[in-house]
Amino acid sequence: DADTYQLMDYIKGPDFPTGGTIHGISGIVSAYSTGRGRIRVRSKTHYETMSNGKVAIVVTEIPYQVNKAKLVAEIADRVKNKEIEGITDLRDESDRDGMRIVIELHKDAIEDVVLENLFKFTQMQVTFGIINLALVDGKPQVLTLKQMIEQYILHRKSVVTRRTKFDLAEAEKKEHILEAYMAAFNMLDETIELIRNSADTETANVGLQGLLNIDEIQAKAILDLKLQKLTGLEIDTLRKDYDENTRLIADYKDILAHEGRILAIIKDELNEMKEAYGDDRRTEIDVNDLDVDEEDLIPEEDVVVTITEDNYIKRIPLRTYRQQGRGGVGLVGMQTKEEDTVVNMFVTSSHNYVMFVTNTGRLLWLKGYRIPEGGRQSKGKPINNILSDIQDGEKVLSVIYTREFTDDKYILFATRNGLIKRTPLSAYGNVRQKGIKAIKLEDDDELVETRIINGDELIVLATKNGLAAKFPVSEVKATGRDTMGVKGITLNEGDRVVSMASVKSGDMLLTVSENGFGKISEVDDYRLTHRGSKGVITIKTTERNGRVVSVKRVEPENELIVTSEAGKMLRIRVADIRVTGRNAAGVKVMDLRDGDKVTALQPVDSSEVPEEDAEPAEIQE
Repeated sequence: DADTYQLMDYIKGPDFPTGGTIHGISGIVSAYSTGRGRIRVRSKTHYETMSNGKVAIVVTEIPYQVNKAKLVAEIADRVKNKEIEGITDLRDESDRDGMRIVIELHKDAIEDVVLENLFKFTQMQVTFGIINLALVDGKPQVLTLKQMIEQYILHRKSVVTRRTKFDLAEAEKKEHILEAYMAAFNMLDETIELIRNSADTETANVGLQGLLNIDEIQAKAILDLKLQKLTGLEIDTLRKDYDENTRLIADYKDILAHEGRILAIIKDELNEMKEAYGDDRRTEIDVNDLDVDEEDLIPEEDVVVTITEDNYIKRIPLRTYRQQGRGGVGLVGMQTKEEDTVVNMFVTSSHNYVMFVTNTGRLLWLKGYRIPEGGRQSKGKPINNILSDIQDGEKVLSVIYTREFTDDKYILFATRNGLIKRTPLSAYGNVRQKGIKAIKLEDDDELVETRIINGDELIVLATKNGLAAKFPVSEVKATGRDTMGVKGITLNEGDRVVSMASVKSGDMLLTVSENGFGKISEVDDYRLTHRGSKGVITIKTTERNGRVVSVKRVEPENELIVTSEAGKMLRIRVADIRVTGRNAAGVKVMDLRDGDKVTALQPVDSSEVPEEDAEPAEIQE
């Protein structure tokens, strides 16, 4: 009457000769309760710290039927093709003492993430299908565990019964002969005399049948008996054999008459098999199913992502940058190559989807935590090594990020020539390794900025010469992915769009110029126009200020991260920048030296840094 779970107290699951670990019991339960199931078997691994200080994943057991040499080659290929990152060395140190595959990791690698990717992309994890198919009464049938046990017991009962019947028949044949011997021994002298006086074997056989009251087979057995069997010792042995054979016949008949005895024999023989062949379980069973996503292993945090003109990228925890006062010099944010500058910077969650839009209008995806983390002064990694599908000549010009792709949001695109395009965010939700077309561009145009919007905002397009046009986004009709934009602003000769902001009435708009000056004005100070207008002045582009770099919607409680061509990064309070009129010249936001210029800025949530970390600077007008 035991159910599947009770039976699993004794039969826990498959045990493979090469060990490994079965993860989850749902597949085993399914196989045992329905006859079909799937189990995942993982290599057995542990972490070790090498003499060089790096952490290594050491593999000591692999799944059944996985070839070790092919597995090592597969891992090497995955690393070479950048499908698995964070591995610096791979070697097989197996010897007579056991298996040992050493996978050495990069010092910045997240061990659990690399291990999960090894399981995901190589045969360090395999899946076995289970079908409990057996012949029952000559017909194939899929069995549950209980049915398998029942059929096995029926089979063993049949084996024991047929074997016992055979043994009984053999014992009864032997008894027939032994009875003839016993009759001859009881009349030994007469038997010998008859045989000696017989003319031939046939005469002797007939004579013995009449003398001893036996049949032809018994008489032949007596005639075949060697003379040495007629010694007193041999006669005693034959009598003992007769008694033992008689006992066996009675025992065989008792076995066949009582099912309990048959079951007892089955049990005893199973125990004998256990003693002879049983050993410790080699394959461990982890009751926890493998439903852990890679993302669950990575702590979520806000990060600053920077991209340079030469397409180097890195992420840094936002907490790295302490807050300074307005007009501060800033910390070294990265070591840039000569003539390479930071052109894009944003703050996002490490768990967000980051979408990169290139100069050809294509869009590629990456999770935030997959952007390589760098130190504050490192230059980062080439983005071509991170985005596998980026093509020769392609450069990332704009970046957006989101947690999910919903139907009620849009991606807004702005180009250098003043075109603007709106497309539903859900149109880009089919995340895949290869990029897709995001916007169609003219040959002489390129993307300036992208932004995710709700669809009810006002849009501000800003030009390098200090003009800004504000109009409702509703004037931009939503279109599909592979389409061109419509005119958002009419540009004067020699001018171009450099930035875009999405705002609402009552918001504050920050404008920053290349020479480190900036100002905050109320959005309502900007005249609301229609799409395609020339716009109004947002900041004076004097020799002191230089050209406009960016416009951003800000809140008083925000902080601002500003980057420069020299790789400096400054984090300041937005509240330290005075609110002024639209035509004001602005105040110094960042102290630039030796011809350095501002390249990018990004507002961030001020809750990341305690108030006491702020370092006020002298206000410079």
